[in-house]
Amino acid sequence: MLRVGVIGVGHLGKFHLNNWKEIPGTEIVGFYDPNDDTAAQVSEKYQLPRFLDADLLIDSCDAVDIVAPTNFHFEWCEKAIKKGKHVFVEKPLANTMEEARQLVKLAEESGIKFQVGHVERFNPAFLALKGMALNPMFIEVHRLAQFNPRGTEVSVILDLMIHDIDIILSIVKSDVKSISASGVGVMTETPDIANVRIEFNNGCVANLTSSRISMKKMRKVRLFQKDSYIGIDFLNKKTEIIKLKEPQDSNVFAFDIETPTGKKTIAMANPIVPEVNAIKMELEEFKKAIENNTRTVVSEHDGYVAMDVAHQILAKIGHNTIANS
Repeated sequence: MLRVGVIGVGHLGKFHLNNWKEIPGTEIVGFYDPNDDTAAQVSEKYQLPRFLDADLLIDSCDAVDIVAPTNFHFEWCEKAIKKGKHVFVEKPLANTMEEARQLVKLAEESGIKFQVGHVERFNPAFLALKGMALNPMFIEVHRLAQFNPRGTEVSVILDLMIHDIDIILSIVKSDVKSISASGVGVMTETPDIANVRIEFNNGCVANLTSSRISMKKMRKVRLFQKDSYIGIDFLNKKTEIIKLKEPQDSNVFAFDIETPTGKKTIAMANPIVPEVNAIKMELEEFKKAIENNTRTVVSEHDGYVAMDVAHQILAKIGHNTIANS
């Protein structure tokens, strides 16, 4: 039985509680949250004990699930690791790069299992591509959200765009060559909308746009690679593949087009999108990594690399802002 303690039971923390309760072989020993009203509601609804001291909660657990605001990630992660507890922490990994570096070092030295909550890795639309060879040379990303004060303690880069940074880094097997970026704060003191261009050493280019002041919601990634286009709709859980038809393709919709080099057959397919609960699945995979002593799906190193790119973007935006002022 894996004994789990949850730190932070706000909006997202409640989702984590709901899903932990449905995962066999786990026991929620309790939670810590400094907000008295929130804690009272959670205690009553979930019939779970509230710990007034987070250290005592950590001592009582095998694994700690940290769903607190980003500026508290380092404090609780560090304490849990030093006590030999496995850690799941929501993205981003930490508030600063120095904190992230320290957490990676502590996790590696301790041997505990550490997973960062980049939940889009478990989105059904992305899982539908499992087993498909992905080698994009151009990537276009749009992640748009309506304004919500929750999460605005960090920029749109660390709040929203970091999801897509992590997805892109998991797909493109190459180091980042250069980054250019622009952004502006509209509703907050940090960038609320940003456009970024990332160039990789293998020639791949990714254009990303993220906004948390949009009138509509959108979470789409488009991959363009030799002979094919792949569209991933993270919001509506849909995936489409358009490619030159292979001889063995017989069960897909296809049509012919004339090109300067002759007739080409284009095939369109919608892969089966699995019916999974992304949050539940990421927590289940964390538990499996602990039980089987295997690498977590999104390790502390993955979280660090995504943060590193995000902070390079923020530095570029800051430089542009200063230069234009």
